[in-house]
Amino acid sequence: MAVLLMATAALGAALVLSELRWFRPVRLTTRLAPYSPSGANSTRRPLSFNSFREVLAPLANSVGSTVSAVLGIHEDLSLRLSRIHSPLEPATFRLRQLAYAIVALGVSGLLILVLTPPAPLAFIMVFGSPVLAFLIPEQQLSSAGARWQNQIFLELPVVAEQLGMLLSAGFSLGSALRRLAERGQGCSGQDLRRVTALIRYGQSDVEALRNWSQTAQVPALERLVGVLSLNREAGDLGKMISEEARSIRRDSQRQTIEAIERKAQMVWIPVTVAALVPGTLFLVVPFIEAMRFFTSP
Repeated sequence: MAVLLMATAALGAALVLSELRWFRPVRLTTRLAPYSPSGANSTRRPLSFNSFREVLAPLANSVGSTVSAVLGIHEDLSLRLSRIHSPLEPATFRLRQLAYAIVALGVSGLLILVLTPPAPLAFIMVFGSPVLAFLIPEQQLSSAGARWQNQIFLELPVVAEQLGMLLSAGFSLGSALRRLAERGQGCSGQDLRRVTALIRYGQSDVEALRNWSQTAQVPALERLVGVLSLNREAGDLGKMISEEARSIRRDSQRQTIEAIERKAQMVWIPVTVAALVPGTLFLVVPFIEAMRFFTSP
């Protein structure tokens, strides 16, 4: 373990010092290589952060995808990052997970050397801490995606009602989306700004909305996009959107009622435990005394 830690520290020090000019001066041929037709790609250094990233990125992606599939997460990582508008790339996210696992392995190794715990505990620390450090960002990303989806579901009735009013007032679908994107402040507003950006880049209104529904993965949004796709065919689209908004609001109210009922049921759990434990003790004491009375000579 000490040799492994020393090798890891030496590799990290070499990578850090390789970025400093006074430690590794750039040769004249390397500085002139970008201006040569045959040497444009000869400026890449064999040992640098970029080369290290290019080597470890496929391994981190493979390990991360396997662990996510084992945990039951089958969505693409790029889709989940795009859902919450994360600036990270999938390779960067996987490398960050791998870095957390390596740091956790080093810290657990140092603790084992200092504390010398029993062998089972040392085994758990060596193999459990990297796995836990690798899974923490995954769990945080899944939780952030679930919160984003829930927030979109809660904001969707208001968005649908506003779209219905704007379309009934004579706005086109594209102009109505731009107006909501400019005034929206929540998760739906950020997603609508992405939708309007895709429209400016050349996609049609329906294609941009379908892209939003595929990224968000919210069933109510998929139904709303299905209604909005009839923009060029339906004559009274505003009324249809209003009906869909009322349907989404009923679904939201139903989920709220279910959550309230679950919380009301959870209130009885500590009350039940508090009532059962003393009752069990009162039953155990007479039972033990009776057994002692009948078994005593």
